[in-house]
Amino acid sequence: MTDLGLVVWPPAPIRTERLVLRESEARDRAAVIELNSSPEVNTYLGVPRPRAELERTVPEVPGQRRGWFVAELDGAMIGTIQLKPHAPSNHRLEAGETELGYLFLSEAWGHGYATEACTAALDWFAGALPGEPVVLYTQTANASSMRLAAKLGFTEVERFEAWGAEQWFGVWSSVTLFG
Repeated sequence: MTDLGLVVWPPAPIRTERLVLRESEARDRAAVIELNSSPEVNTYLGVPRPRAELERTVPEVPGQRRGWFVAELDGAMIGTIQLKPHAPSNHRLEAGETELGYLFLSEAWGHGYATEACTAALDWFAGALPGEPVVLYTQTANASSMRLAAKLGFTEVERFEAWGAEQWFGVWSSVTLFG
């Protein structure tokens, strides 16, 4: 059973070639509001939340929970990576109990930052909980997310219809799952 509660949190900042993955700070609040209110960022996630609502409800230090990383470039937040409990809603909990989620500001798209940040987060997860799988959902229409899943090494488990669109469900593990 995967339990991020057994992992020391927060970890030391994770440094990649260009990014730092770190715990959230108060200075990240504006970028979190921008991520969640952006129609472009939320194209495949449903309706963006109204900025006024987010201004009222986002805490002073957003995302203070295990598995929630800020992706920082040159001292500024450009996105978030989340390793969170998998809420399967009738889909394959046995594939893995931890789900990877990510959001990046649109100006950060197309530079490989999501691949770099997600790879670092998965490497950290593999070190913290060796052999534990991670699952990922995305709409098949989200070509960028589908490419990212492939680059990260996720293997398709199934496709299904939900929320008016075809969804893709895959699994990743630091060890071979089948064999």
